[in-house]
Formats: sequence, structure tokens, C-alpha cells
Amino acid sequence: MTTETKQDLVEWLLAAERDRREIEKITQRYPDMTIEDAYEIQRQLIAKKEQAGERCIGLKLGLTSRAKQQMMGVHEAIYGYLTDGMLATEWETIAHERFIHPKAEPEIAFLMGEDLQGTNVTAKDVLRATRYVAPAIEIIDSRYENFRFTLPDVVADNCSSAAFVVGSRWVAPGSLDLALAGVVMTINGVIQTTGSGAAVLGHPAASVAWAVNKLGEQGSGLKKGQIILSGALTEAVLFQPGDVIQVSVDGMGSVSFGCQSSRNEI
Repeated sequence: MTTETKQDLVEWLLAAERDRREIEKITQRYPDMTIEDAYEIQRQLIAKKEQAGERCIGLKLGLTSRAKQQMMGVHEAIYGYLTDGMLATEWETIAHERFIHPKAEPEIAFLMGEDLQGTNVTAKDVLRATRYVAPAIEIIDSRYENFRFTLPDVVADNCSSAAFVVGSRWVAPGSLDLALAGVVMTINGVIQTTGSGAAVLGHPAASVAWAVNKLGEQGSGLKKGQIILSGALTEAVLFQPGDVIQVSVDGMGSVSFGCQSSRNEI
């Protein structure tokens, strides 16, 4: 895959996001795209967003469920980047028209209290370097038709990142057993999914450690103040205008957002 082809694909993905339209997956045209090609496209995509004024504020993890990895035929997780343009707040209604076919998934967010870099970083190292954890909701929104893609496709598309909301209650990680923390996600008060922290590589901090080690292979790492979404605790659920989505995590409280048509926003 040539440099020019990668640049064209970056513009294609950005245009799909901007115009809120589905596109065919990249591997439909380029079936030999490698995972290395995909991460390079992802890096260029984020660089374009930064050039447009967005600021990279963290990382998100994907395919952190062993079951999902087996389903995709892979042996490790994937990562994408979070920008300040993706950060939403609980007190603001999110317009459904911002997205193509959005889904919500519950997460545990880590706020880094110090820089962390290396290739032999453990979950304990992550917990020592984490200042707070909090419940979060990630909104994923693949640009591909019908949310269908291969592993390189989703990596190139920044792992379907679209938006995220973090709860206002931040808790010191040492006060909780994150693996045993139960989670419930509801839409309009009706339970949609349940799970626990152990769904994320056995422990959410293990997921973050994986990301640090992966970045360490490239000579980079996590920075103080960054937010890390450690991976979906349950499957993702589609939502519609008028829905209110809430995620509750044992020991951390809850986080929620309301989704409206932009015509109905207050």
C-alpha cells in the first residue's frame, strides 16, 4: 500500500465521518491491507484531526474480550485515540445526527496521575500510575456499511471512535477491586446489558498495561492527565433519539447521557 493510497484513505474516512455517510470497508478495495498499514492510516487520521484544531487527550482499547478476540480470529487487543472533540458532558444532550449508526458501551475510564512507558508494564504498575477511575460510556460509530469490517478496517477507522462521556465521580483505584466491579447499562430505565470488570482481559488495568507495552514498542507511552477507556465491559447497544443511556459501576456511581434529534435539543 503506497503512501499516496494511505493519504487518500485518510481523507476518505474523514469525509465519511464529516458527511455522516456509510462507506464500503477498505479491505473491499485493498484486501492485502496489513495491520501495520491500518495503524499508519490511523496515525495520519489523528494527525489530520489535530491539524484541524482537535487535541489528543487519551486512548481507547478495543477487542479486550477474549470471546471477541476469538470471534475475530486475533490474539490481542487494539487501540485508537481520543480527542477533545469526542468528549461529551452529562449535562449536554447529544444529537443523534452527529453519527451514522451509533452504539453505546460501558467502560471504566482511567485518569493517569503520571507518565507511564515501557515494554514490561504490569497491571500493578498501571494502578500505581493511575490517579482516579470513573464509569464511562463510549459511543462507537463505525464509518463502514452495516458496522461490518475486518480487523485492519476497524483499526484504520480509529477503532470506531466517535464520542465518550465520563462520570463526575472519580475514585482512587486502590479502594476498589476493579475485576469484581459489576456494571449495568440501561436505556430509558430498562436493563440492556450486565457485566463486570473481569470482562476486560481479566482486569481493566491489564488492558491498559497491554496498551502501554504496545506503545512502548514504538518508543511512546501514556502521559499524565490522559484519559484511557480500558475496553467495553459488555456488548454495545444501538440507541435512538429520545433515549437516555445510563451506566452504573459498583463503587463508582453512574454516568449517563440523553440523546435527541438536533431539532429537539434545548
